[in-house]
Amino acid sequence: MVFLAAVVCNLAAATSLTLLDHARVNTGKARRLWLLTAALAGGTGIWATHFIAMLAFSPGFASAYDLGLTGLSLMIGVGMTAAGFWIALRPGLPAAAWIGGAQIGLGVGAMHFTGMAAYEVAGRIAWDSGLVLAALAAGAGLGSLALATTLRDGSVRVKVAGAGLMVAGICGLHFTAMAAAVIVPDPSIALSGTAVPAEILAVAVAFASITILLLAFAGLWLHLRDERRSVLEGDRMRGLANAAVEGLVVCDDDRIVTVNDSFADLVGRPAETLGGVVLSDLLDEAVVAGPADAAADAPEAQLRRSDGTSIPVEVIRRVIDFAGRPHAALAVRDLRARKRAEARIAYLAHHDALTGAPNRTSFNDRLAQEIALATAADRPLAVLCADLDRFKEVNDLFGHAAGDALLRSVCAAITGALSPGQMLARLGGDEFAVLAPNVDAAGAEALGEAILAALRQAETGPAGAIAAASLGIAVYPHDGEDAETLMVQADTALYRAKQEGRGRLRFYEARMGVQVRERRQIEHDLRHAVERGEFRVVYQPQTRIDDGEAVGFEALLRWQHPERGNVPPDLFIPISEETGSILAIGEWVLRETCREAASWEKPLRIAVNVSAVQLHAPGFAELVHEILFTSGLTPARLEIEITETALIRDLPRALATLRRIKAMGVRIAMDDFGTGYSSLSNLRAFPFDKIKIDASFTRSVDSSEQAATIVRTVLGLGRGLGLPVLAEGVETTGELAFLGAEACHEAQGYLFGRPGPIDGFRHLTTGRPLAAEDAA
Repeated sequence: MVFLAAVVCNLAAATSLTLLDHARVNTGKARRLWLLTAALAGGTGIWATHFIAMLAFSPGFASAYDLGLTGLSLMIGVGMTAAGFWIALRPGLPAAAWIGGAQIGLGVGAMHFTGMAAYEVAGRIAWDSGLVLAALAAGAGLGSLALATTLRDGSVRVKVAGAGLMVAGICGLHFTAMAAAVIVPDPSIALSGTAVPAEILAVAVAFASITILLLAFAGLWLHLRDERRSVLEGDRMRGLANAAVEGLVVCDDDRIVTVNDSFADLVGRPAETLGGVVLSDLLDEAVVAGPADAAADAPEAQLRRSDGTSIPVEVIRRVIDFAGRPHAALAVRDLRARKRAEARIAYLAHHDALTGAPNRTSFNDRLAQEIALATAADRPLAVLCADLDRFKEVNDLFGHAAGDALLRSVCAAITGALSPGQMLARLGGDEFAVLAPNVDAAGAEALGEAILAALRQAETGPAGAIAAASLGIAVYPHDGEDAETLMVQADTALYRAKQEGRGRLRFYEARMGVQVRERRQIEHDLRHAVERGEFRVVYQPQTRIDDGEAVGFEALLRWQHPERGNVPPDLFIPISEETGSILAIGEWVLRETCREAASWEKPLRIAVNVSAVQLHAPGFAELVHEILFTSGLTPARLEIEITETALIRDLPRALATLRRIKAMGVRIAMDDFGTGYSSLSNLRAFPFDKIKIDASFTRSVDSSEQAATIVRTVLGLGRGLGLPVLAEGVETTGELAFLGAEACHEAQGYLFGRPGPIDGFRHLTTGRPLAAEDAA
């Protein structure tokens, strides 16, 4: 029986203390439930230990137990144990574990002596007060030590030590108290009829107590298994939560229960240190206590980091069920990247992405404001429009990276020339504008000269001196009283500055407007002249001087405008070259003349002028090849005429294109020879098939000895180089005689035929006499 009592006592101590430790790590209702379970297991076990041990005590005569007092002793054991456990877990109570353990020890004593009072025997029980006090001291002392040890850190080793101390306290109290009891037999005392024999009670108590303890232990085991499963599930959920980019927080009221790693990174603290932190210490209280399920209206807030800084966040709050209770779940989204993007977008809405200067929108807004201020204060205002000279050449020759660097350098140079309050904006491409409040015409001119000087001195990289600019100036209110008019007038002045030689500034003048509108109308009409069929090609024959036989034609372009009539080539050709429309026009001329020449019965040559823009355009050689192929014209019958200016722009590129064209069998002639400044070097650089003497020299051979000498020199140069020479502009027989005497090969001019439709020269293209041709 003593062994059985020891088993029950150890089982009770281990179970109750394990349950107590489990209650310690829980809160609220769960803590109370586990505390009651621990008290029931511990109190019942201690009570069972007492009565099983009493069975081992045999006084040698009949004994029994009173059921009422026995039941009371059980209630005392459970109640006193529950009180001791409750005291031990009281937060903030000094030495709570020691006081609770003493309470349990005294409860064991109360249970023991109540149980002894239920013990009926044929005799009287005498008590040794000294041993009774010793028993109570042992129970209270070892009970205090047992709970203080168990609740120290919750490890298995500590729990085993605590259980051992509790067993020692229970056993020490019981056997010391039993030693304090002396039974004096008295046959006159009879047992009550309701008393239960000790043997029966002990077996029943042992069975019931062990069953209770086993059930309690099984319940604990099941709970721990579920808890481990919950921990694993929680770990899995935390893993999923940590995979989220957004910060996730679960709160009980305003106190953080758990967070994911993303939120911890936002705060700048380890995730495990944020449990129990008041959320309103990190976020605005209005956001923390905001309405739930407000995903459509996610408020913005400032998240306070551990380093004292704040970051903008967006908070979405919902209510979820967590651990069986409603909790607030907050998704915290970092807005720093979005704020940076919004700031960048806002910046780009008013600034140029390449140079960082204000853009057209920002400039127009500022100009409108300054005009309003100038009107109110009756003061002037200047607007300067700047355009880089030959910027396209920078991109073509050095690449777009060099062009971008040039734009940044220009922007920096102009900004350095401005005074406080003045504004530079990039309007687009290579166009800039400067706004100068409270500046009159004299001040605007000084500012413009300072800008031009700054550009000349600027470090412009590989573009070098190409970074020159032209400036147009308009002054408020003289040149316009609203922003749009001022900008138009400044742009008109800029246009005139570029026309007059570039690298200079011009003020707006009223007469400029008419001229600029006229020129721009021509530019507009040129873009549509080909598709509208307004161009036509006229032909002028080229003739051998020695026998007077026609060897070919030069194709000349004419523009018959529906309103302006015949527009002179020297007016629209330069404009088409500046605007780039010469590419489409030149292609049309080349296709039309090659198609026409391919239909001639006689294989006469056709000479076509090619501008510098065409020659430097990408794919020009391929275009010539394609036109020859589609028209069926023999390459040797096509003669491309270029001027020296076409070579000057980019000699290596031009020569490379000419060599590819010459390799097809096409003839290359230098037109207007003698009017440039590098004719001899150009002749040396490329093997031309012909040189043409400019008409200005030919027309003067009869009247100017200098012109005659120049023509003789060119003819001599042609003979020395083995190059045929064609003289343009021959109008008289005297000029023809002079050329014949000097052994000139070919001539072209009014003497042989004015430029006209090809139908007027059918006798030359067919080889039949004019009368026969007319008859045919």
